[in-house]
Amino acid sequence: MPTLEEIRERFQKDIYATETTGVEIVEAKPGRALCKLTLRPEHMNANGVPMGGAIFTLADFACAVASNAFSEGITVSQQASINFLTVAKGSTLFADAICLKAGKRTGLYEVNITDDAGTFVSYMTINTFTAIPGK
Repeated sequence: MPTLEEIRERFQKDIYATETTGVEIVEAKPGRALCKLTLRPEHMNANGVPMGGAIFTLADFACAVASNAFSEGITVSQQASINFLTVAKGSTLFADAICLKAGKRTGLYEVNITDDAGTFVSYMTINTFTAIPGK
């Protein structure tokens, strides 16, 4: 099984999420991942709150880690639905991705997005598809 550092190194290749957006992997287990985003001015919309696109990127990346970190295959998002529940009040967002159902080629994940102030910010469901199965 890969170590957390090996997983972080692998996912550094996702330049948009890691470098451009600044998402970090906090924890990874088979079928589960916790990622965080320390909010910066470029994450804010015109109202001064985190932009939906930044929240979506954080959640989608957490699902990618949860579904791929311990797999030899390549799993991608097939469909995603996000509910923005309230604005974040803290300075850091967390996305906790959990596998609800892993099939042979498809899966279902939920991602809960909270902030460091304890605010439940968003809820996402993602259907995944294993485009290239493992060995």
